[in-house]
Amino acid sequence: MPHHRLAKYRAKRTPGVTPEPFGESADARPRLFCVQLHAARRRHYDLRLEMEGVLRSWAVPNGFSADPATKRLAVQTEDHPVEYADFEGLIPQGEYGGGSMILWDRGLWVPLLPPEESMPKGKLLFELRGFKLRGKWTLVKTGGTRGKQNPDEWLLIKERGDGWVRRGEDAEAFAPQSVLSGLTVEELRDGVDRAAEVVDELPALKTPKRAVDPRQVELMLARQRDRAFRREGWLFELKYDGYRTLAARTTGGPLLLSRAGLDLTPRFPEVARAVAALPGDGLVVDGELVVLDDGGRPTFQGLQKRAQLTRRLDVEQGAVERPASLYLFDLLAIGGHDLRGLPLVERKRLLAKLVPPLGTVRFADHVETEGEALFGQVLQRGLEGVMAKKATSTYKGGRSDDWLKVRADRRGEFWVVGYTEQETPGRVSSLDVVAWREGEPVYAVYAAPGLAADAVERVIDERDYPRRFAVQTRDSTP
Repeated sequence: MPHHRLAKYRAKRTPGVTPEPFGESADARPRLFCVQLHAARRRHYDLRLEMEGVLRSWAVPNGFSADPATKRLAVQTEDHPVEYADFEGLIPQGEYGGGSMILWDRGLWVPLLPPEESMPKGKLLFELRGFKLRGKWTLVKTGGTRGKQNPDEWLLIKERGDGWVRRGEDAEAFAPQSVLSGLTVEELRDGVDRAAEVVDELPALKTPKRAVDPRQVELMLARQRDRAFRREGWLFELKYDGYRTLAARTTGGPLLLSRAGLDLTPRFPEVARAVAALPGDGLVVDGELVVLDDGGRPTFQGLQKRAQLTRRLDVEQGAVERPASLYLFDLLAIGGHDLRGLPLVERKRLLAKLVPPLGTVRFADHVETEGEALFGQVLQRGLEGVMAKKATSTYKGGRSDDWLKVRADRRGEFWVVGYTEQETPGRVSSLDVVAWREGEPVYAVYAAPGLAADAVERVIDERDYPRRFAVQTRDSTP
């Protein structure tokens, strides 16, 4: 960690008084960016871009505009430690920057010009891939405004032609809540405790007063159903292509458990940090861990690649370049209360009060009754399928007819004409297949990430090409 770059930052702050980090961590998170909404002496946004192991920072008094015709003043401030990208809290009055601060956005930034060459010339062209801010932006140094010479003044401008231009639209249109806690900067300032609001409701709902050990929870599972349906009294959610994950806030810190009980916490630190920021002691929640592609769709191959990273440096870099998201759809425990006996519709209502609408951890919303309509949208968008859940269902371990899964997959007959091997011996990444449509061969690649060795032996035999077999594909045409 380049501690000498943080001398100015540390000189302005009092250790043990301000809760801000002081750069003790040695973690490297290349190309991380964040934006914090800061209600100090004057409300403003702080843009921070990771460079050379620190966060280069600009205060943007009037926020971001997605309109290229609008230029916003950005004043460069002192470099901040990389772990500041996780900071959200109250800076005491009397301290530098005293006031409330939320993590308004976070993600990956991609330089479009080499920063080491362009910044000395007064220009920085880059792309942002955050939860709220997307597309290409430029910082241009001005040298001063209003007749004053100030070498720290820049202009922040949205670039044209990237699909993320919004004429006349400012930052507040991107949603005011934190992507970490879900709080607004005013709610953080006023000490709003959403967990306390939820716990206060529980006595009237007659939930048992007992702690829930996440390691002892048996997950509720769904039975397969062939067709989507419309039915009153049922909730319909998207079926995500990821890892079923139980998350918890324990006395030892955040915990992420796979369906098989494996500890995923060290593999997905960005999700663990977000779980730690959720409100509520003894919180236990159920959800699906996914990695999204550039189109916002879950990619199972992307998730597998993330899960294979083990070196700390690789894991932290993967968390920035291909971040995971945890979609939460059930609340099992909070504040020493066991909520599993409540109807699902009540558990989800309470969960929605705790989880940010946007961020690394987010609420998995649902529609009521109209399962067929949702399934139609799933087919159009090439998604995994639909989960159908009885609104009155309690949370019971094991498979149940109260939860049903309807896959968007369709079966078809294909001929294997080739395959691509993974680096792991005995496993393949994809199959080259041919289907016949109106007497003509149609070529396709069937993704088969991590196909097991015994399946390879059954499906792939170099002495027997082409070979016919049946697979499932999300579309009737390969």
